[in-house]
Amino acid sequence: MSTEELKNSITAILPSSTFDETGEFLNVVITSEELLPLMNTLRTKSEFDFDFLFCLTCIDWKDHLMMVYHLLSKTHQHTLVIKAKIADRNNAQIETVCNIWRTAEFHEREVFDLFGVKFINHPDLRRLFLSDDWVGHPLRKDYTDENMISL
Repeated sequence: MSTEELKNSITAILPSSTFDETGEFLNVVITSEELLPLMNTLRTKSEFDFDFLFCLTCIDWKDHLMMVYHLLSKTHQHTLVIKAKIADRNNAQIETVCNIWRTAEFHEREVFDLFGVKFINHPDLRRLFLSDDWVGHPLRKDYTDENMISL
């Protein structure tokens, strides 16, 4: 499936989605509420067959958080990046995708620990790197620590 065909198919499913083609892969930008239905479709429909989630991370843009999912279809040999905007930084939450791609379970725990994003319906959402008594989320731009060096 070409990039243009992929864009057209995704637009047919989710007309509100926007696209960014400035990077290596086609990027689809959606809201956090639109994530789970789109991801289910991308995994289960044979025309997409995105069977491999090879990267999941979060970006802090100061006014919102952005979840980023890199998907690969080994069958069709196409790659897609889904970016889901989480507008509420104070109550950052999004649906888990670990029931679609098992590899997400570990990555979502990492994002939960370091960015504070709660993954709804995650089967084992707990800290991965930091101790249970740790306060704050070190990869957020507003995080401060008395040991940090100020420039």
